[in-house]
Amino acid sequence: MAQYQPPKVWAWDQPSGGRFANINRPTAGASEEKELPVGQHPLQLYSLATPNGVKITAMLEELLALGHQGAEYDAHLLKIDGEQFGSGFVAINPNSKIPALLDCSTSPPTRVFESGAILIYLAEKFGEFYPQEPAARAECLSWLMWQMGSSPYLGGGFGHFFAYAPEPLEYPINRYAMEVKRQLDVLDQNLAQRRYLCGDDYNIADIANYAWYGALVLHNIYGSAEFLDVASYKNVVRWATEIEARPAVQRGRRVNRIWGPEEGQLRERHDARDFGVQEEMKKGG
Repeated sequence: MAQYQPPKVWAWDQPSGGRFANINRPTAGASEEKELPVGQHPLQLYSLATPNGVKITAMLEELLALGHQGAEYDAHLLKIDGEQFGSGFVAINPNSKIPALLDCSTSPPTRVFESGAILIYLAEKFGEFYPQEPAARAECLSWLMWQMGSSPYLGGGFGHFFAYAPEPLEYPINRYAMEVKRQLDVLDQNLAQRRYLCGDDYNIADIANYAWYGALVLHNIYGSAEFLDVASYKNVVRWATEIEARPAVQRGRRVNRIWGPEEGQLRERHDARDFGVQEEMKKGG
């Protein structure tokens, strides 16, 4: 096979292949006019139950569990098969990525995009899962930003080349596997000394990191659990297992999920009763 020689100026003349190749493009903006649905609750979430989506639904369910009625939300399913390029969604998130949040309790409504920004927005709005003391807050934000900067190497790097690329290539798989294992070691060493990432208190840094690294060590994302020997990171497994046992997190994992066992799916969430209604329908059917 001839060695690839990059051109002087890159041009997008054909899809690169692999899964999702038909929706990847080097330009931004809407590709079609399409309005978004709007429900009755203060918060409107447009998402899919990827790790970044789970961050927000878990956070919202945690807030509701604490009694914050202002955190009631409609979770609209937005598939990343081209729906993210509709004009309504691009108006909320010009980056065309899920999740995106519209807070209709403000005038005019407030848009928030990027999952880390949404977590901070909700934490500040409701005064929960966000330390008030400056040093503790700095630690929380440090671990949150660590996740935002690190997980693209897990998903877009390792996950892409290990599971989605047109063919397996040794160099990128080895390069990104090394980085993901380094990240797991960073978490494991920290959690050897702490119950949660920042100490004894559960906060948005845990929610954000659990959504990615909990899925990696507990749910074999990309089919890579054995390859990465995730079970050896015992402190990460212990921490992720404890977080996943939380009822709010369990509910949040189901919202906007369209894969896996049917009992684990709740395609859209418009009321807290949706969880129970789905379960009762299964019992009756």
